[in-house]
Amino acid sequence: MKRVVAIAAVTAAMALTVYTAAQEKTAAPTGAPVMKTISEDLTGPYDPVPNWFKSLPSHKGDWTYGLIAGVYAESADRVIVLTGGELPVPRTAAPPIARGAASNANHRRGNFGLVFNRNGEMIENWTQWDHLFVRPHMATINPYDPEKHIWIVDDWADQIFEFTHDGKQLVKTLGEHGVQGTDEKHFARETDIAWLPDGSFLVSDGYVGTRVIKFDKDGKFISQFGSPGDGPGQFNLVHCVTTDARGRIYVADRDNKRLQVFDPNGKLLEVWSGIRRPSHLYMTQDQYLWMSDGEIGRLNKYDLTGKLLTSWGTQGSFEGAFNNNHKFSVDPEGNLYVADYQNYRIQKFVPKKDADKSRLIGPRYVAPMAAKK
Repeated sequence: MKRVVAIAAVTAAMALTVYTAAQEKTAAPTGAPVMKTISEDLTGPYDPVPNWFKSLPSHKGDWTYGLIAGVYAESADRVIVLTGGELPVPRTAAPPIARGAASNANHRRGNFGLVFNRNGEMIENWTQWDHLFVRPHMATINPYDPEKHIWIVDDWADQIFEFTHDGKQLVKTLGEHGVQGTDEKHFARETDIAWLPDGSFLVSDGYVGTRVIKFDKDGKFISQFGSPGDGPGQFNLVHCVTTDARGRIYVADRDNKRLQVFDPNGKLLEVWSGIRRPSHLYMTQDQYLWMSDGEIGRLNKYDLTGKLLTSWGTQGSFEGAFNNNHKFSVDPEGNLYVADYQNYRIQKFVPKKDADKSRLIGPRYVAPMAAKK
């Protein structure tokens, strides 16, 4: 018995010695500390391009850009940008200029429509049209138009303008300047356009209006749907509209914090609730819906059942962060441009070399045109 106890004691002592030695070996200095960078995935599969959005040559330090509402990237070397006029330096909060006024104490008209190249350098300034604009909201090109006319929606002017591709001629004007209405010839702070293959188009109307309007290719009223409220099929700030390959219509019902999905005739199919602030909707060619959430500074990717697939972005003022990511666009090279509304800038993002392609925003959806008979 004494021998067994002795053996047990020796075994325990040996185990303690081994354990203590292991502890000492682990705790012993091993050289320089390991340095790691832990990613918060704030810009997802993209890298921001620092200081891409440059000041106008005419800005001498006293005035600078106001709010930046719209961006449309026709190509990497032709990025159309819409500003809300100019603010003094340092910037102070300012509403849009009153309709018809040239300026107010801390806000002046000018430099509303600009075009930049891939380096963020201004190559066009549509100052010849500054007298038309109050606060341009979005720009787009009809993908079915061989002449590539440029359309600009100005929600504070209550008008939509169609220009030639070079911006030198005004082709068409819809709406009456400063006059709001819910009839066939007026808007109530309209916000966005979605194109259909036959050249007809949908307009989301709008900040005051509570409807989606369909026009033919010549801008003549066809139909509308929607009414004020928070019930199914009703709207409270209609901020964006887009369509998918089945002709379904997706509407950003922003102040009701939801998306609503309709058939081509305006019949309600689905309501996607639980969204903070849906601002811009973008349907990709491979039929995924991207949405900017201006309240939390996110870009979200959904499948067409409403399932969230991926998301990135954050609120802030540093490079890559957003303060109301209002509109966004992708150029044919895959670069992303975001109208960072209350950071007074356009941000350009380039895909990371090792980016997960399923998290990149692809080309926008363009339906095949029907063959002419």
